[in-house]
Amino acid sequence: MPDAPTLNLEEHLPRFGLASFRPGQRDVISAVLADEDCLCVMPTGGGKSLCYQLPAVARPGLALVVSPLIALMQDQVTALQALGLSATFINSTLDPSEQQARLDELAAGAYDLVYVAAERFRSSRFLEAVRATRLQLLAIDEAHCISEWGHDFRPDYARLGRYRERLGNPPTIALTATATDAVRRDIVAQLGLRDPRVFITGFARPNLHYEVLTPQGQKQKDEALLRFLDEAGRPGIIYASTRKRCEEVAETIRDQRRLRVGVYHAGLEHDDRRRAQEQFMRGGLDVVVATNAFGMGIDKADVRFVLHYNLPGTLEAYYQEAGRAGRDGRPSQCLLLYSQGDRFLQEFFIDSAYPPRQTVRQICEFLRSFAEDPIELTQQEIKETLGLNISAEGVGACEQLLEKAGALERLEPRQNMAIVRIDSDLPTLVDLLPRQAAVRRKVLQTVEQFIGGRRGELVYFRPPDMAERAGIDPTALARALRELKSLKAFDYVPPFRGRAIHVVDRETPFDELDIDFETLEKRKAAEYEKLERVISFARGNSCRQLDILRYFGQEDGAPCGLCDNCRSGPKRDTGHGARVSDDDTAVVEAVRKALSGVARTHSRFGKHLVAQMLCGSKAAKITRNKLDRLSTYGILGHLRQEEVVAMLDALLAAGWIEQSEVDHQRPTVQLTDAGALVMRGQAGLEGLLLPEGVAQRLRDGSSTPRSSLGDPAITRPSAGASEAGGREPASRPAARPPAGPTFGDSATGSAPAVVAESQDDPAPVAAEPPRSEADSGHAGSAPSVPSGGRSTHYWTWRLLVAGFTPDECATIRGIDGDVVLDHALRAAEEGRAIEMGWFLSPPLAATMEQVIGPAEPARIRPLLPQLPRGTRYEQVQWFLKCRRPGPPEVPLAEAAPSAIPSSLPAGGRN
Repeated sequence: MPDAPTLNLEEHLPRFGLASFRPGQRDVISAVLADEDCLCVMPTGGGKSLCYQLPAVARPGLALVVSPLIALMQDQVTALQALGLSATFINSTLDPSEQQARLDELAAGAYDLVYVAAERFRSSRFLEAVRATRLQLLAIDEAHCISEWGHDFRPDYARLGRYRERLGNPPTIALTATATDAVRRDIVAQLGLRDPRVFITGFARPNLHYEVLTPQGQKQKDEALLRFLDEAGRPGIIYASTRKRCEEVAETIRDQRRLRVGVYHAGLEHDDRRRAQEQFMRGGLDVVVATNAFGMGIDKADVRFVLHYNLPGTLEAYYQEAGRAGRDGRPSQCLLLYSQGDRFLQEFFIDSAYPPRQTVRQICEFLRSFAEDPIELTQQEIKETLGLNISAEGVGACEQLLEKAGALERLEPRQNMAIVRIDSDLPTLVDLLPRQAAVRRKVLQTVEQFIGGRRGELVYFRPPDMAERAGIDPTALARALRELKSLKAFDYVPPFRGRAIHVVDRETPFDELDIDFETLEKRKAAEYEKLERVISFARGNSCRQLDILRYFGQEDGAPCGLCDNCRSGPKRDTGHGARVSDDDTAVVEAVRKALSGVARTHSRFGKHLVAQMLCGSKAAKITRNKLDRLSTYGILGHLRQEEVVAMLDALLAAGWIEQSEVDHQRPTVQLTDAGALVMRGQAGLEGLLLPEGVAQRLRDGSSTPRSSLGDPAITRPSAGASEAGGREPASRPAARPPAGPTFGDSATGSAPAVVAESQDDPAPVAAEPPRSEADSGHAGSAPSVPSGGRSTHYWTWRLLVAGFTPDECATIRGIDGDVVLDHALRAAEEGRAIEMGWFLSPPLAATMEQVIGPAEPARIRPLLPQLPRGTRYEQVQWFLKCRRPGPPEVPLAEAAPSAIPSSLPAGGRN
């Protein structure tokens, strides 16, 4: 082979329909042709594919390409074949005979490029075929999937280093569009690359206009969406977090703007997804509304906008998805609609993806208890049967852990097909059977002939065909196959229709299974940190593009001049919040108090724990670390914890506090020099952007929104309350525990957000001298609000707080609407803040106010059966449960019947 520099690379470009290289491509291709290991980080649309496709055709031998999605590899192969290039794919969409035919052609050197999924390397038959040919290059696309610290980690990708070694460590190129420095180092280590050339062509996309709006609730989001569509070009992609939300957004656009809209998510049939993608690619749709399942490998140059209806879980995912706009180099828009509720939804996803040990144990023992094999239960059915407080996808995560540990196997649907596997290197297992077992010997011999060289693999077959091969009755075949399972090296799974689970190991105690829960906790903490980072991006007021560049380690960038934060002229209301000034006395005072609280924790704690301290929480970590002895304890007790966290986020964005890691994945907050000036009154609030709701609450001096009920610190009069009004004087507000979730309060386990802050409890801070109530700004401690731990109703309450409707909560949680109501009632019993608007329309709330009046919940329950069924008594029950405790009014039985309407309007947001 000639040296790479002597090759005329340009002569190969016409074969790909190209006239010139894009930035960085020539250098990468030259390194590949020099047989150097490479790590290539190119932005979406930068032309990564050519970096391995051109070397594959420029010299003899096979380029083996690992791709994460079947649809992606099929599209690329189709495009290459249309150019007259020799390429194919081998995956599970092919029947066994076609797979074998392509393997034979691969071994014979018939292809320049072969695309496979990482799972294909499990097959010894595949590895043997690859060894039989000249493997000139191993290309691993979407290589961030290798790293446990990447945003799309896949266990089979993590095993590629081992398979690469078994193939003789061929020259390898790993490619990705999104990798931080830590992920890049992990990719190199996991693959065992030898002194790799690392190419980072730059993450800047100068033609993309980044913008973030922060509407409150779905109604405002829909209004912002429709306004944007009126201005934006076509076509575009809208990403939403859930399948149901995709359907709702698409329906809104069809009804309000009459655009051609497609939907793409994993809940659709394969043909429906394929049809939506094809329509979008050929220009038959104006907009496609999709989950993150859509887009990887979508090479459509003229996408004019990408809109994120919900916050993605990581900045890597946001950059990758937003980068699908403007690949033709023309100006394109990237809009993110961010609301506080998006954080809670992503936290729910993270907790489901990293289930606790006890949940995995529970599912393992449940599946082992079944006598039938395979077990044809959906993840949703398992969740409902066991009453788990994780999503159906969380059940899938548990199954994945158990499969990786060798306890079970998840079987793909093959209509009415059975499975056999022979896991032995012996030429035949027939000799292990007694001579008199004539039927079993005949069946085993037939199976061995059918399997051939596919030892160690799950091999699907149709029982009637196997019975015909063996020349016996199908019933006798099934009986013989079941009896053959007594051989340790023989496994058999009877026919099944859909997805199913095959329990492989029923004997190994759960605690002895190879599941590394410690590493899982670290990965969960890393996901929470990534979530915090993308929230910081959404709330920040610096250049959006520059923020992205710095996140990926590119420090030589310059402000883009295009994003919402860079535009210097008049710009539309971005909804970021309120710009405050030094004239906002209440805001100035609160900001200085928050900065003082950060300073007094001496860089030992994360922002959530600092927020709890400032709110006056009675959480165990607060008292254990003696934070309740600080002079700033409870100094912002009139705010909810989530509001203080939002304030701290704004201070981070302003550069007045900063986060740092004292050890791996433990971010703490500390005061900066600029923040110290603001705290001491030596600098003003110029540049600070507070959420509008928080700024207004500070100006109003209100302690809580009037529709927020059920918080003991607000509803119960203190011992010193005046008899006339039952309230404390305004000059001595009670310290208020956070109405939102107080991470880490529960003795049953710490919440993930605390895990992200601190893997180990830091040493307690030195207590400051006690000060008077007047000095400290609060009047003692409020009653403790039980947190309820990680109970199932807790998560439903979190979603309600986040602004999701009861129907949306039911969909996200996979529960019925009446269960959502019950969960809210249980949260209210624990003293959590509740809003009537979650379930009651304003007319119904007003009617109930007149009919029933205040009443103690404990006295209401026995009266509920007296209500006519037609009154929607569940809603009345909800309303009553949310009432503040007070003196009982007239019993319902004594109320005038005419006062209770025969029917009431349905609950929900109006």
